[in-house]
Amino acid sequence: MQKQPLTVVKIGGNIIDNPSHLQSFLQLFAQVPGAKILVHGGGKLATRVAEAMGIQQQMVNGRRITNEATLQVVTMVYAGFINKSLVAVLQGQGCQALGLCGADAQTIVSKKRPAVTTPEGTIDYGFVGNVESINSTAIQRWLQQGITPVFSAITATAEGQLLNTNADTVAQSLATALSEHYQTSLVYGFEKPGVLMNVADDTSVIPQINPTLYQQLLLPPAGQTTGSVIFEGMIPKLQNAFEALHRGVQKVIIGHALHLPQLLLGTQGTTLQL
Repeated sequence: MQKQPLTVVKIGGNIIDNPSHLQSFLQLFAQVPGAKILVHGGGKLATRVAEAMGIQQQMVNGRRITNEATLQVVTMVYAGFINKSLVAVLQGQGCQALGLCGADAQTIVSKKRPAVTTPEGTIDYGFVGNVESINSTAIQRWLQQGITPVFSAITATAEGQLLNTNADTVAQSLATALSEHYQTSLVYGFEKPGVLMNVADDTSVIPQINPTLYQQLLLPPAGQTTGSVIFEGMIPKLQNAFEALHRGVQKVIIGHALHLPQLLLGTQGTTLQL
């Protein structure tokens, strides 16, 4: 019996911070046919709220150090204001949406990330989670009822501790778990047109990446001994993408969120397949 298609879309980057672009994206997402899930990041609002409250923010390699006060802020912003704002707009577009975080129905159980030892010293990310399991049974029930889950990247441990979690990883984990039951496609939508050979040139989109090309892109550019051909900030997204593919997701597409219909058709963006 052929599996039904499922589209998992993660939205992030500057799209979240631009009201008109976000509105346009949500209109496009609401029109995606069939079963679908939206996962969202938090943009820069959490940082602005934290700073307004006098809570100093610390970032290491693009990742937020989440102390107890920051955890309260990101939970309020991500799982509260942003999540419910997206749900409200989708409802207005005729998309029956349900706003969730990982703590709801234990849909996404995580574990606190251990401290990491680097050449610069030990990094403790604080209340940050690594995904452990997905309650795909509960999510399936909602999808079967025609409901679109909208997940913020706040998860919880089995013991009930809230954790801030990477939204790319949340999307990959959901797509992977549900690929057992659906023919799953995963889309990473942000403000760039795809994976770029030259991060300063939006016309340098790499249309397709397979594992062999991926390994080549990780190598230093010609004449250099360090770094990678592609922008280093793209590497974690590609790592998530290939992990999803190896674990059952049919294809992963990376590209501009406002090109969502074209990304799903494969006419724009970067498509990753094994």
